[in-house]
Amino acid sequence: MRHLKSGRKLKRTWSHRKALLANLASSLIEHKRIQTTEAKAKELRPYVEKLITRAKRALLNEKNGTLDANQTVDVQARREVARLLTNKAIVQELFDSIAPVVESRNGGYTRIIKTGVRQGDAGRTAMIELVDWSEQQDGKASLGKKRTASTARVVRQVEKAVSAVAETVAQEEEKA
Repeated sequence: MRHLKSGRKLKRTWSHRKALLANLASSLIEHKRIQTTEAKAKELRPYVEKLITRAKRALLNEKNGTLDANQTVDVQARREVARLLTNKAIVQELFDSIAPVVESRNGGYTRIIKTGVRQGDAGRTAMIELVDWSEQQDGKASLGKKRTASTARVVRQVEKAVSAVAETVAQEEEKA
C-alpha cells in the first residue's frame, strides 16, 4: 500500500522520473509552453514552480543586498537550481529573464490547459505554459476550434446590426 506517498510514479523508476521532470522543466523554461500528458503536466507544475520561486527569491536577495560580502549574485541559489537542471543556458535564462518578470507574482507561475485525447492510445493530453508568456485571451476559445458556416453567418449578421446601430447613432448626433 502507498499510504501518504504523494506524487505519481508515471510507470518509471525514481531515477527515470527525476530525469524526466528535469528534462520537461528545461523544455518548459526554454520554450515557455510544452505539450505533454495530463499526469506529467500535473507532476511538472510543482517542480517548476519551486525552481521559479527559488530564482525569484535569489533575485530579491540580490536587489535587497542581503547576500554575503562581495557577492553580487546569489551563487548558492544558482547552484541548487543547476543541480536539478543541468543545462547552464536554461539556468541562466531562468534567473535572468523569467525571475524578473514573475517578481511581483505570489505563485501560480504555470497554467495547465487540457487539450483532449491522443489519437493513437487515447491518452489524455495537456499543455503547460508559463502564465506571463501566454497570449492574451479575449474570452474567445482559441484552442483550434474553427467557426462553422452557420456560426460565421450569425457573426456577420450581428456585425451588420452593430454597424447599422452605430451609423444611426452617428446620424442622430450630427442632427443634434
